[in-house]
Amino acid sequence: MSFDVPDDCHYLASHEWVRTDDGAARVGISDFAQDELGDVVFVELPDEGDELTAGEEFGVVESIKAVSDIYAPVSGTVTAVNDVLFDRPELVNEDPFGEGWMLELDLADESGLDELLDADAYRDQIE
Repeated sequence: MSFDVPDDCHYLASHEWVRTDDGAARVGISDFAQDELGDVVFVELPDEGDELTAGEEFGVVESIKAVSDIYAPVSGTVTAVNDVLFDRPELVNEDPFGEGWMLELDLADESGLDELLDADAYRDQIE
C-alpha cells in the first residue's frame, strides 16, 4: 500500500508531521499512522498557550483499534488547536495533512527541524 508523504513536511519516527511557514508550524499525524490506527473516534489536544518540548507527549488519538500518544516534533508555544476534531475526529483519517491537522506552534527554535526526518527518509521508514 502506498501512503501520502508530502515533501513539504518533516517527520518524527513516531509518525507525527510538521509543516512550517514563516516561523509557524502546523502539526498532525501521518497518513501511515492514521491507517495503522483505523477509524479515529477521539482526539485529546493541548490548550492554546501551552508550551511543548520536542519529543514530549502532547495529546492522545483514540481509534477503534488502539489509543496512541502523540509527540511534539518540535518545541514551541501552541497558538491554535483544531477544535473541529473534537466533533469530527474522523478528519484525521479523511485528510491527515489537510483538515485533519491538530495544532499550530510558534516555533521556539527552527533548528529543531534539522533533527526530523525528511520525506524520503520517512518513506524509507514506513516501507
